[in-house]
Amino acid sequence: MNSIDLSKIIQFPLPEEQYIKEEHLKKQIYLHHTAGNSNGIGTYNFWKSNTERVATCVTICGIPENSYLPDGQIVQGFSSKFWAYHLGLTKDVFKKFGVPYQSLDKISIGIEICNWGILKKTDRGFESWAQVLIPEKDVCVLDKPFKGSKYYHNYTDAQIESIRQLLVYWNKIYGIPLTYNADIFDLNKRALSGESGIYTHNSVRKDKTDIYPHPKIIQMLKSL
Repeated sequence: MNSIDLSKIIQFPLPEEQYIKEEHLKKQIYLHHTAGNSNGIGTYNFWKSNTERVATCVTICGIPENSYLPDGQIVQGFSSKFWAYHLGLTKDVFKKFGVPYQSLDKISIGIEICNWGILKKTDRGFESWAQVLIPEKDVCVLDKPFKGSKYYHNYTDAQIESIRQLLVYWNKIYGIPLTYNADIFDLNKRALSGESGIYTHNSVRKDKTDIYPHPKIIQMLKSL
């Protein structure tokens, strides 16, 4: 398996007022998807348009639509040493699990996969929330519904490989364990307690569907 080539990561620095340039010990990695198009630079441009300092340190591009960026391309907006608000947590969820509130954004790294997420099957075909038609070859049909739907925009092989390379790299840099736990697709106490490991946005937010349990993602995580 290939190791990450840091020289091939596109650097697209966010202005310093768009993230928090403070170093914290990194214990967790969260997998997200954008519910948007394939363009990782476009994702950063969207984040730059607001003042909320919402971002992840990297995005991973999908199959190009009108983008010059190749499938699986990693784009970096700021160093993984720093942080931004990528989880959107409230104290209520911590209280529900009986654990003290903490700012998990500070101790975690976010990966944002450029992907439309949940899809709806209509007379037109498979549509995203924005009514973008997704070719049937790019649809992942789950064996059983996840959060109300069997239909999701497919995570590509190139994206999954880029995720794998990032996880292995950050394991070496920060010592974040790579053990796969099946509960990462549901709210769980381990994530909210700040336990080290790999999680998804579902781990800390009941209202989120990112990322969904794609069979190839699960296979990759189990192989680490």
